[in-house]
Amino acid sequence: IELPFEKGEAGYSDGDVLIHAVIDGLLGAAALGDIGSFFPPEDPGLKDISSRILLRRITSLIKDEKLRLVNLDCTVVLEAPKIRAFVPLIRKNLAEDLEIDEQYISIKGKTKEGLDQTGRGEAVEAYAVVLVDGAGYDLKP
Repeated sequence: IELPFEKGEAGYSDGDVLIHAVIDGLLGAAALGDIGSFFPPEDPGLKDISSRILLRRITSLIKDEKLRLVNLDCTVVLEAPKIRAFVPLIRKNLAEDLEIDEQYISIKGKTKEGLDQTGRGEAVEAYAVVLVDGAGYDLKP
C-alpha cells in the first residue's frame, strides 16, 4: 500500500522495503539466495514493477520447494508516517500474496527517535522473520 506522506521510497522496482524484506526472509529460510539473485536491478523488465508481483512469484517458488510458510513477523523502522492505522491492510495484502491466514502475520512499527539516517527520517528499514515448514515432505538431499 502507499502511505500518505510527502516523502517516498526510491528503488528500482516500487521500493517497497517491507515486501523486499519478506522476499529475502522467504528465500533465506529456503536457502535459495536473496532477492537480487531472482530479481536483478539490471533487468529492465523489473523497472517500477509492483513488489507484490515479485512476492507472489516467490510464494509460488517456496511451494514448489515443498515448503509452507508458518509465520511471518515483520518490523518496519521509520520515524513517519506512523503505520499503526495501516497494519490491518498490510496484513491483509501480505496474507493474500503469501496465501496464508492473516493470524499468522505480525507487523510492528518502530522508530529510532532521531538516531542515524532512519531516525532522522532519511531512510526506512524493514526486517522479516520467516518460519517455514517442510513437515510431510522429504527435505533430505
